[in-house]
Amino acid sequence: MLTPPCVSPCVYYQLLRALNPEENVHCWHGLYFQDGQRRVDYVLTYTMKKPGGGRSSRQSMHLLAENAVARSLRRGPHSRGEHVQHHQAQNTGGSSHLPSSAAADVELGCVGETFSVHEDHKAFRREEFEGKLREMGLELEKDEDVSVGFVKIHAPWNVLCREAEFMKLKMPTKKVYEMKHSSGVMDKISSLVSKALEPLHPHVEEHQPKNIKHLSHTFSREKQHLPKTDNRKMKSTQLLMTNMTGERLKGIMKYKKPKQLQLNCCLPQLLYEEWANYSVFYKYQPIGLVRKYFGEKIGLYFAWLGLYTQMLIPASLVGVIVFLYGCATVDDNIPSMEICHPRNNITMCPLCDRVCSYWKLSSACGTARASHLFDNPATVFFSIFMALWAAMFMEHWKRRQMRLNYEWDLTGFEDEEDHPRAEYEFRVMQKSMNKDQKSQHKVIKKSALLMSIYSPLCNIEMEKLTCQDRLPAYTTNLVMMLLMIGVTFAIVFGVILYRISTKAALHMSSKITRNNVQLTVKTTAAIINLVVILILDEVYGAVARWLTVLEVPKTDKSFEERLIFKTFILKFFNAFTPIIYIAFFRGRLVGRPGSYLYVFESYRMEECAHGGCLMELCIQLSITMLGKQLIQNNLFEIGVPKLKKLIRYIRSKQGAYKEEERQKKLQRYETDHFLEPFAGLTPEYMEMIIQFGFVTLFVASFPLAPLFALLNNIIEIRLDAKKFVTELRRPVAARAKDIGIWYNILRGVAKVAVIINAFVISFTSDFIPRMVYQYMYSPDGSMHGFVNHTLSYFNVSHFQEGKETMDPLYLGYRVEICRYKDYREPPWSATPYEISKEFWTVLAVRLAFVIVFQNVVMLMSDVVDWLIPDIPKDISVQMHKEKILLVDLFMKEEQGKVQILESKSFTGGKDNCSRSNNNNSTIAHQRSGLHANSTNTSGSQ
Repeated sequence: MLTPPCVSPCVYYQLLRALNPEENVHCWHGLYFQDGQRRVDYVLTYTMKKPGGGRSSRQSMHLLAENAVARSLRRGPHSRGEHVQHHQAQNTGGSSHLPSSAAADVELGCVGETFSVHEDHKAFRREEFEGKLREMGLELEKDEDVSVGFVKIHAPWNVLCREAEFMKLKMPTKKVYEMKHSSGVMDKISSLVSKALEPLHPHVEEHQPKNIKHLSHTFSREKQHLPKTDNRKMKSTQLLMTNMTGERLKGIMKYKKPKQLQLNCCLPQLLYEEWANYSVFYKYQPIGLVRKYFGEKIGLYFAWLGLYTQMLIPASLVGVIVFLYGCATVDDNIPSMEICHPRNNITMCPLCDRVCSYWKLSSACGTARASHLFDNPATVFFSIFMALWAAMFMEHWKRRQMRLNYEWDLTGFEDEEDHPRAEYEFRVMQKSMNKDQKSQHKVIKKSALLMSIYSPLCNIEMEKLTCQDRLPAYTTNLVMMLLMIGVTFAIVFGVILYRISTKAALHMSSKITRNNVQLTVKTTAAIINLVVILILDEVYGAVARWLTVLEVPKTDKSFEERLIFKTFILKFFNAFTPIIYIAFFRGRLVGRPGSYLYVFESYRMEECAHGGCLMELCIQLSITMLGKQLIQNNLFEIGVPKLKKLIRYIRSKQGAYKEEERQKKLQRYETDHFLEPFAGLTPEYMEMIIQFGFVTLFVASFPLAPLFALLNNIIEIRLDAKKFVTELRRPVAARAKDIGIWYNILRGVAKVAVIINAFVISFTSDFIPRMVYQYMYSPDGSMHGFVNHTLSYFNVSHFQEGKETMDPLYLGYRVEICRYKDYREPPWSATPYEISKEFWTVLAVRLAFVIVFQNVVMLMSDVVDWLIPDIPKDISVQMHKEKILLVDLFMKEEQGKVQILESKSFTGGKDNCSRSNNNNSTIAHQRSGLHANSTNTSGSQ
């Protein structure tokens, strides 16, 4: 499905006058029907199978029309007459007609080089569909090519009025009123801020002052005098589902760009200059124009994306401050200083069996200092701030959404019940037919058989698919979802084995390589995870759609919601499973020296570095987030549509040009046919929701995540805008008053983020152990001695046989006692290597912190939700004022009608009285005349 160019009439005629005669005719035919009067409002496309024998497309379509006439012979005289009339209308202007016998031969297959049965059936179905469009009052015109056919549709004014009344569209009336603003301190501050931000607004000139608004009322054909006469046709056409779609930007503007773009110029060009342009990245979006051109549903998406990007600005600033705080205090961090001290002689146990040797704790100095950049007391504050930020973002969006609903006249809009999908109706029909066939007798007459075939069509509305009917699909969904999640877990486990084996292999290499083993293994594993995530994202998207189709949802809305839910679950696990493993499981299922935990009896579970797993978590999170944004979200969005467009152009047109020798310039809708079809907003929303998860879920380990998200979104807005304006076919406009299920997903992610950040601070970072040591075990209340407090002792003679290191003299001396990070009793105690009481103390404080943090932050979020009203005060006041003004308007209208009726009745009464008086005088005069005549007659006698 495509749509035609969108140019205002005045600019259109200006462009026509600027073109030469040949281009003039071409542009005219591209925007209007052949008569040059009816404008193209919508375009349907269909593919055509090329007929054999070098027959031209026009001849083939002539035979196809004859097929339709022949098929009508079986439908009775009424249908046959309609098809003959339609065929004659299509062949006006001197076209030759085949005799009826030839038509019959075509239908029976006696004439060669015709379409196949399948193509003929599709053509017949298209004719039926086009006939129903004509029955609805739409006007059609065909323009068929060798490989593609175009059906241009024009919606007359009466059809637009009828559909606008059915859809209950609100239209601006002639009545205007002034919106008065209060003169409080906050309003003055708001006005000053608005003036300061004026350069950031797009250069779009408004036709009316901002404080003047037209009253809006539901459209009615009985009250067509109420809407603005200069706006009703335009608004009705744009807001209906059959509205026009737009002209692309390549080669459509023949005149120089003015300094100030006006609203009456070409709307796509205006959007391209003031929205889909990287040079205006610092400006606000013209959301009103986006809604006017693409509809409310897409307008709400870009409004939400713009607000989300604006809200990332304070989060980015605070995140940068937290990071800078870590950089400023890294030299004052006592644990890092103890690890990096040159006199530190702590010998650590080997990190792997056999090939790994003993190592000095001071060699982890760089990791310890880098960990402090993200693991410091400010990260706790930042986690609380981001939880409140998420709550404020949700509340701010609700207020913004309500304001847009008011400005776009959607306050009274309610989602109508969608029509059942064709797949659902087909399944219901099958169910009804099967039920009727089971209830029939074994012997059925022919008439009864025909009734049994058509009776399910009458009972479709009474039947529906139950849970029992969908039970196989539900079972398949559950099994496949668990299988896909299991695949994700298996891949994460494979990456774990890669890290373990690679670490052992690198330790066997030269000494130079050993110094960078940890960084090399972490980085390569993160890159492997990224590649797997990108591949599985595409696979999971296709699997989710397939599973949704199996369920056979009743409506398109239900289909979309189920698809979104499945896709989000699969992609969420795909993106965050490696991160969750590093944050909460790595280093906790290891065991201890002499009693390690092994996988497949040969792979020892990996440990965290001495600085904790937070640094590796930060590496994994940053590579995954940046990689998805740069590769999947930006590179794929730019490169894939262009590649598909090129392939579609080569397949559809290159051969056709050579065979048909058509070197003429393409029509506008033919050029749009090579653009990428609109695939919906689900990929766009999903991309941002996953990013929202990166920003909120593990923000305690990566405070720079909001900054990278902000930089990505600044480019993403203009990239999506350019894609919608120039790379995609214009989507069908759809009304919507909210973002649907995505809001609930956002709230769910925000709630889960509070819990995950609580566990990250408590279990992944060293924040709790540091606090416990400082206030419970430190002799002087400082952090001196914290590193030694967190390390346990191990006697190297207690290694299992065959697991000890092959190079015990790697440090230049024989090691008898090595250290490892854990809270366990020393080997000389009564209970060697048992968990110490310090471990249970730290664990209790960690669990207490999770409970307190979660409840306090969620309580604060609920307080923010309660304090901020969902509807702005000025909007509620204006809505109440509009209701009063509308009542006054209709009361005055009714009073005017009554006065007109009374004046008419009064005028009619006067006329009746004068007429009766005249009649009475005439009768009296006649009577007097008769009396005089009779007197004269009697006298003469």
